[in-house]
Amino acid sequence: MHDIFKPITASIAFTGDLKTDIKSFLEVSNCLDTATHCIDVGTECRRIALMFNANPTKAELAGWLHDISAVFPNNVRLDVARQLELEVLPEETVFPMIIHQKISRVMAKEIFDITDQDVLDAVGCHTTLRSNSSLLDKVLFVADKISWDQKGTPPYLEDLNRNLQISLTHGAFAYINFLWEKRDTLKVIHPWLRDAYEELKDKVHLV
Repeated sequence: MHDIFKPITASIAFTGDLKTDIKSFLEVSNCLDTATHCIDVGTECRRIALMFNANPTKAELAGWLHDISAVFPNNVRLDVARQLELEVLPEETVFPMIIHQKISRVMAKEIFDITDQDVLDAVGCHTTLRSNSSLLDKVLFVADKISWDQKGTPPYLEDLNRNLQISLTHGAFAYINFLWEKRDTLKVIHPWLRDAYEELKDKVHLV
């Protein structure tokens, strides 16, 4: 385990039950809302996985893990990423919140001993998606957007759910397109999201 993770795990008595341990890990760091959000996303991941013949166990686990990097506030995430020797893109320097997906991926592997590449990859792109995304990538991406961590109803939810009835890819693209249409108001457009948009825009016809 990387030294940067030792202070935030020192007081945790890991039980081996991943759901319990992930929830406890977040709660000990006073990330109570994130703990609830991660469990909710895990539940939504399982539901969506069963709709589209993805592995529900992997999907649920990815949901539990996706935001565990919330224990590191935005103002230290760039430093954490650099200590972990992650690639930091210019857009992530401008808007460090986005890099939390990469940090969560490393934490899932090093703290919770996750070795399944499908799960790790989904966690690592859950905010932006990416080109050539896997089935599990899209399951987590969509589940996170449905079970969002803000108050009220997401402004894109109706469109997302309507398109999800066509396919998982339609559902994912509905959210990507929502961001794309308001891109001039966003701090950054992450290149992975741009890649996903360019890949899917001519393949998916939204309803």
